[in-house]
Amino acid sequence: MRVPSTQALRALEAFARHGTVWQAAAELNITRSAVSHQLRFLEQDLGFALLQRAGKGVSLTPQGKRYAADVRTALALLADAAVQYGDRGLLQGAITISSTPGFATFWLCTHIAEFRQLHPGVTLRIVTPSRLEDVDAPGVDAFIAYGDGDWPRHSVELLSVVDFMPVCSPVLLNQLGGLSEPVDVFRTVLLHLDGLGDWFTWLSAAGVVAPRTDQGVIFSDMNLVLAAALAGQGIAIGDNFVCRQAVETGRLVVPFDLTIRASRAYYFVTPRDRPGNPAIEAFADWLKSRLVQTAPVMRL
Repeated sequence: MRVPSTQALRALEAFARHGTVWQAAAELNITRSAVSHQLRFLEQDLGFALLQRAGKGVSLTPQGKRYAADVRTALALLADAAVQYGDRGLLQGAITISSTPGFATFWLCTHIAEFRQLHPGVTLRIVTPSRLEDVDAPGVDAFIAYGDGDWPRHSVELLSVVDFMPVCSPVLLNQLGGLSEPVDVFRTVLLHLDGLGDWFTWLSAAGVVAPRTDQGVIFSDMNLVLAAALAGQGIAIGDNFVCRQAVETGRLVVPFDLTIRASRAYYFVTPRDRPGNPAIEAFADWLKSRLVQTAPVMRL
């Protein structure tokens, strides 16, 4: 049985998740040309096309996307096995993790028992910040933050890029008789997180001329935005990460095909001036491997 190069498989998985060669190269700490070489090498080794031209760049073929999804599952299983059989039960101590509310509610809370099973000697405390980009709260060992990744004096690792799009409850969509054009969103209440920027960006990309977004309700917490959307109180800008489960189960629907790659993303952030903490390292390893296993292949 011939197994392709692990390095080439990692390059494919990173490219599928990020959608660009440069982001895959940054994550793997290699050059862009090295990523391209690994992808071409893998194509030759497999005997079928992984890549296709997309404008000035490249994207995965349908067959390449399916193969990348299988590779992601296989790599996650290997990572999980290393964690499970490497130091199970040996770690001790207490750590505090700050996570954005949406990430904590819709992902972390649905998987966190697995980390406790792997490391029962670690006491884990989860807190949420008042600002999504906060990485300086006292008493916190590590942060799952949403921002632009520019945090001096910190070690920063990309967890997931974000694509955002309108979401609403199927009940509301039926009450409205459907939404045919992007401008139809003004027939209901716009639900905002923090400010008006996400809706303005999406409407502009959708071709709505001079979009006015100064109506609706502004919330300070993504949990509140999605609670209102789930209750049929309006239409929100959600993202493919936080809203994934609600969309897959039919509690939310995506009325338009247009998605926008957000300028911000989710990062794992730790202060550089603190000594290494094995429990934090174990949590980071588990978090990244679990995200790889559960996250869908990003739309390119």
